[in-house]
Amino acid sequence: MFIEIDSGSGFCFGVVNAISSAERELKNTDILYCLGDIVHNSLEVERLEALGLRTIDHEEFARLKGEKVLLRAHGEPPSTYDIARQNQIQIVDATCPVVLQLQKKIHRCYQETRDTHTQLVIYGKKGHAEVNGLVGQTEGTAIVIEKVEDLDKLDFNRNIALFSQTTKSLDGFRKVVSEIEKRISPDVSFQYHDTICRQVANRLPNIQRFASEHDWVYFVAGKKSSNGKMLFEECRKANPNTQFISSAAEITERLPEGVLRVGVCGATSTPKWLMEEIAERVRILNLPASL
Repeated sequence: MFIEIDSGSGFCFGVVNAISSAERELKNTDILYCLGDIVHNSLEVERLEALGLRTIDHEEFARLKGEKVLLRAHGEPPSTYDIARQNQIQIVDATCPVVLQLQKKIHRCYQETRDTHTQLVIYGKKGHAEVNGLVGQTEGTAIVIEKVEDLDKLDFNRNIALFSQTTKSLDGFRKVVSEIEKRISPDVSFQYHDTICRQVANRLPNIQRFASEHDWVYFVAGKKSSNGKMLFEECRKANPNTQFISSAAEITERLPEGVLRVGVCGATSTPKWLMEEIAERVRILNLPASL
């Protein structure tokens, strides 16, 4: 049996930067707080917590005084920075540069169009940390849509400016653009900004190709990862013998007879060490019976 780990899977630059920032800070301090899970992978969160990282929510953050807090790659709304200033909280800002650029772009658009009653629309997952940070750039006025069906929320007789969460599907974004173009009044303007991270978007064709080259695929991701859910669905379309797992312990049985090529891949929030652990688990469980 040949077992291959996808070289294109694993942490994106933003996550690598956030984790490196946490590890660097933890060498010099006993406790470092992180606002929300540093990455949507529980095993990686547990590894860092063992080093002293403490995950907190926004309510706990608001009660802190004079502590050091890491902001993860997803980014935060302006209100988080306001609280930090008021409470003398030292911020270790690990916001992904791509997300930071998008926040600035949305804020600028909001400032320039607020007098024209333009609807700022964000294609993304409602309640997602990155999306919350983006909505915060518009003083909470942006409209979040998750799918084409949500477009009924919009007034097509008013100007529309569309942005996207950085990790959304490029195909999904194009469908939303096409539907707005069909429905919008010719008397108003429609501007759309493709703000999807290409490091993430380019993984889609790669993972489809990788999945199709194997008899069986283990897709590894945390259950909270929206990027993981999207990539898994595409992976399964390319290869129906794709199984979603979050840890090596979930693999309990040998693979079916005839499976000779096994692929292990994952999301932008999946650590390489976890994929290696799963590959080793597959190897041991599928050793020839004579051994």
